[in-house]
Amino acid sequence: MTGRLWNSFKIAFSMYSRIPVPGAEWTGENISYAMCFFPWIGGVIGGATWAVWMLREWLLSRQVPAAEWSFTVLLVLLPLILTGGIHMDGFLDTKDALSSYQPREKRLEILKDPHTGAFAIISCAVYMFAYTGIYASLTTDSIKIIALSFVLSRTLSGLSVLCFPQAKKEGLLVSFSKSAKKRPGRNVLGSYLLILCVLMIWMGGMRGAICLVAAGASFLYYYRMSMKNFGGVTGDLAGYFLQMCEILMAAAVVITDIWMKGAGL
Repeated sequence: MTGRLWNSFKIAFSMYSRIPVPGAEWTGENISYAMCFFPWIGGVIGGATWAVWMLREWLLSRQVPAAEWSFTVLLVLLPLILTGGIHMDGFLDTKDALSSYQPREKRLEILKDPHTGAFAIISCAVYMFAYTGIYASLTTDSIKIIALSFVLSRTLSGLSVLCFPQAKKEGLLVSFSKSAKKRPGRNVLGSYLLILCVLMIWMGGMRGAICLVAAGASFLYYYRMSMKNFGGVTGDLAGYFLQMCEILMAAAVVITDIWMKGAGL
């Protein structure tokens, strides 16, 4: 059992991050608990985000002028650096498919198309500029919740893999879903979700509560959009959800933080 868990850990990190880990054979048994470790990648991203923020604050306290904007850009790019952009790739493919206004079968074909369409390029630019604008208003109070949000987005994404219908009969997500030990996986991810709810509200109060509302709304939209337009979820759609969930959570936290400070709360 310990060996299976260790292999599932290695597969999760090798598939969904660029964090170096030892290799593991891709068998159904080794994949079975991979989703349980998927949120741990969010923990690494959140920890790195917090460390970069604290370094930024330390440099600013010593009046290093380049620290503010350069570190804002670094914080925006950090998840892409640590994941290799695998989720952004799904976001871009999904934007191309949704913007095509084609029948379901054609949309699924567009998801597999290796070419990048105009809508994907436009969406990427808008996304990155919007993220930079949101992060330009970060504070120490908001960054704590945003650091946890990387774990939350992956917890919800993992639950969708184990619970939502699949749009295709083959593919990487189907392999993960079929090989997964669904009941233990749902229990583990459900435990993560409960712990995160408590932590976010305890650490951030209203900021944490609004972040959870944004995550829940994103998850509901993800399910309804996937079922309506694709007949289920795919790996690309899971990446789309993760990117949308993270930017909406960040926006919700920053806006709430600005409002609370303006109201003297």
